[in-house]
Amino acid sequence: MAYFRETDVSPGTLERTDHITRHPDLGLTSWYTVHGGDKSAVRGAWQHTDVPTYAHELKGRVAFAWPAMDAFYEEDERIVGHAADNYHRIDIRQSSRNLVVRHRDRVIADTKRPVVLYESGFAPRWYVLRADIDECGLAPVEHQTFCPYKGLCSYYDIGDARLGAWSYRDAYAEVHRISDRVSFEPDIVSVQLDGAQIRLEPGQTVVPHGPDRDLDVPVATAKQN
Repeated sequence: MAYFRETDVSPGTLERTDHITRHPDLGLTSWYTVHGGDKSAVRGAWQHTDVPTYAHELKGRVAFAWPAMDAFYEEDERIVGHAADNYHRIDIRQSSRNLVVRHRDRVIADTKRPVVLYESGFAPRWYVLRADIDECGLAPVEHQTFCPYKGLCSYYDIGDARLGAWSYRDAYAEVHRISDRVSFEPDIVSVQLDGAQIRLEPGQTVVPHGPDRDLDVPVATAKQN
């Protein structure tokens, strides 16, 4: 979350409201209505008014509610989805391990050339070339989500296994190695690696979020162009 000096906010933008909350770590918090042009966002910004010593850098600073704003920018580039975490890391590695995906009695994928994506805080995710997949088993659905690190994600049903697979058809350049490959959800279909069943531990499941502020596909994919 970015906090801006109150003196750097355009005059007339912030209107303090009577709404006050208490943050468990940062104390009393006052809320503002944000005005811009002919638009207003009620509770669109806040300020911690009695910050503890360890958070003194936040004194006199204002934060803006992400969903309430039309857009956020870093330098000249629009940030979509949510602001990137400087400590969030993604590494992709080629593997020769045998990955087999089944749904009931049907083999959906069988490969000895998957790539594995390691992402901070989550279980490794295995991505498979389409040439190693029985694509007749994948039924595209309209559901899409957006990741600010990887791009726009499309999903597939596998028989009655809803959203059992996904693919970043045109992943961001930073993670281009997973572009148009398919990954499978081991909590929904059977995913075996060298004969061992993959199971996600608690907390390793990603909770997907829909496209930010109802952004359309051109906006969501603009970063890679």
